[in-house]
Amino acid sequence: MLHPHVRPRRLRSTPAMRRLVAETRLHPAELILPMFIREGAGGPVPVGSMPGVVQHSLDSFRAALHEAAAAGIGGVNLFGVPEVHDAIGSGATDENGILNVATRIAREEVGDALVIQTDLCLDEFTDHGHCGVLAADGSVDNDATLVRYAEMALAQASAGAHLVAPSGMMDGQVAVIREALDENGFHDTGILAYSAKYASAFYGPFREAVDSQLKGDRRSYQQDPANRREGLREATLDLAEGADIVMVKPAMAYLDVLADVAAVSDVPVWAYQVSGEYAMVEAAAAHGWIDRDRAILETLTGIRRAGADAVLTYWAVEVATRLLGRSA
Repeated sequence: MLHPHVRPRRLRSTPAMRRLVAETRLHPAELILPMFIREGAGGPVPVGSMPGVVQHSLDSFRAALHEAAAAGIGGVNLFGVPEVHDAIGSGATDENGILNVATRIAREEVGDALVIQTDLCLDEFTDHGHCGVLAADGSVDNDATLVRYAEMALAQASAGAHLVAPSGMMDGQVAVIREALDENGFHDTGILAYSAKYASAFYGPFREAVDSQLKGDRRSYQQDPANRREGLREATLDLAEGADIVMVKPAMAYLDVLADVAAVSDVPVWAYQVSGEYAMVEAAAAHGWIDRDRAILETLTGIRRAGADAVLTYWAVEVATRLLGRSA
C-alpha cells in the first residue's frame, strides 16, 4: 500500500491550523462602501434589485456614515442621484448639487475616520445617461468630456473629497484631472482611477440605484469583456498619467485582469464588486440555493487573493462587523 509522505492535508486539519496558515485575510480597513444619496428624499429609498441597499436621504446618510466609521471600514464611495438631469450634467459641478453637498457632509461628519471618495462621472447627471458630453452625431465626445471632468474634479475637491474617482473611461482623463487639481492647489487630493472598466452586464442593478437615464450602451468607451491585455494597457496608461490608485471593475469575472494589474502596479490596486455580483448572491441565497454568509466571504477572499489591496463592496459594513465580532 502506498503511504504518501507529502500530506498537504496536515495544514487543513483543524480550524486553528487553517486560520494560522491562511494566505489571504480580510480586514475591515480593506473594505469600501459605495453609497447613493438621493436629492429630495425624505428618508431611505430601497433599491429593489439590491436587497438591503438604499438611496439615502441626507439624514439617513449621516447615520449610515457613522455606522460605517464605527465598523472600521476604509472609506465610502459616493454617488449622487439628482432630481434634474440635462445634456451636460450641470448638477455635477453645482456646489449645491447633491453629490457635492453629500461630500461636504461626509467630510464634516467622518472625514477623520473614513476616506471620502467621490464618483467623477457625468452619467448620473445627464439626461442621456452617458458618461460624457455628446457630439452632434450622438457619440461621446472624449475631449469635450475631459473639460467637464476637470471642472467636476475641482468641485469635488472643493467639497472635501480625499479621492476623486474618474469612472468614465475617457482617454487621458487622469492626466487632465491631475493637472486641474495641481494648478488649483489641490495637491493632496488623490485620484482613484477606474482603469480597467468593462462594458459589463453586471451593472444592471446599479442603474436602478442611480436612476440612470441611459439610452443605448457604453461599448464605445468601456472595455470589451473579451480583452485581457487591454485592461493592463489601460491601467499602465493611468499609472503614467499620475493615478494614485488603479481599479478593475467588475471584480469576479475579471480576476485575471486584476492579477495582471496587481503584478505590475507600483500603487495600490483595488477592485469593485459591482451591483450584479451583489444581486446574484442575494437572490440565490433568498431561494436557499447557497449559504449567503459563506458566499459573501468567499467572493471577497477571491478578489483579495487575485491581488486587490481593497474592495468596494455593498457588504462592507456587514462584513466588517462580522470580522470585528470574530476577533473580539
